Amino acid sequence: MGMRVEISRCVVELIQREAEAAAPLEACGLLFGEEHLISGAEPCANVAEEPDTRFEIDPAALFAALRAERAGGRRIAGYWHSHPSGEASPSATDVAMAQPDGKLWLIAGGGDLTAWRATRAGLERLKIELR
Repeated sequence: MGMRVEISRCVVELIQREAEAAAPLEACGLLFGEEHLISGAEPCANVAEEPDTRFEIDPAALFAALRAERAGGRRIAGYWHSHPSGEASPSATDVAMAQPDGKLWLIAGGGDLTAWRATRAGLERLKIELR
């Protein structure tokens, strides 16, 4: 776990608050910033058919963020979701769904928050440094 990512305390607090409010369903959203620095996050609707065990970020929110990014807005650095009844580790579904695009994944669960980067080799764990 040699790689690291800096995350604003406000981002961590937002994710934890949203995860708690959504339980027992999974919460999810977008992360904004740079490759090694997450400065913002946005909650999005979880439109998965089984939101108690899966997440799917509302496509309308994702497309709006992509359009804004192309127009010079905040850069999408990755995604976050919660595991309300489990650990903050990627599930088999998370690993299968992660595209090897280098985006960051934050997972909240069991009172913990972990960071992962999607690569061709799978999800690589990163060390979180609060700022």
